[in-house]
Amino acid sequence: MQYGDDLSGAECAGLPNAQQIITWAEAALAGMPSGAPLSSEAQLTVRIVSSAESAMLNQTYRHKQGATNVLSFAMEDADELPVPLLGDIAVCAPVVEREAREQGKEAAAHWAHMVVHGTLHLLGYDHFDDAQAQEMESLETRILAGLGFPNPYA
Repeated sequence: MQYGDDLSGAECAGLPNAQQIITWAEAALAGMPSGAPLSSEAQLTVRIVSSAESAMLNQTYRHKQGATNVLSFAMEDADELPVPLLGDIAVCAPVVEREAREQGKEAAAHWAHMVVHGTLHLLGYDHFDDAQAQEMESLETRILAGLGFPNPYA
């Protein structure tokens, strides 16, 4: 887990700890449908970023303005590496905290959702169309329920 260099003290208040993030990411990895090939040595990075860094990443890689809650960057050509690297996840602390407040969700539940969501993106899940969205949301809901969190889409 990494923290962005430009996070303010206020943005760092209430962040989940490394073990929580590991637990959430591992739950997403373990929640894969049976038969999905994934090495137990697979690695990913979760970086907690500021609004400014999120906005820069969002503009650079998605050509969209403003900060967003979570961005995933799957490793290309990962099969060619000696260690299976899944990719990187950037979670924007201020956006996640604001969304949790606005949606009346427990902060930890929303953080868990963003880590699970980002991890599933690294595994190839997406939500470009209704069928993909339904599949991904169903899997997220099942994984989060296994962690003791409510349905994030309810």
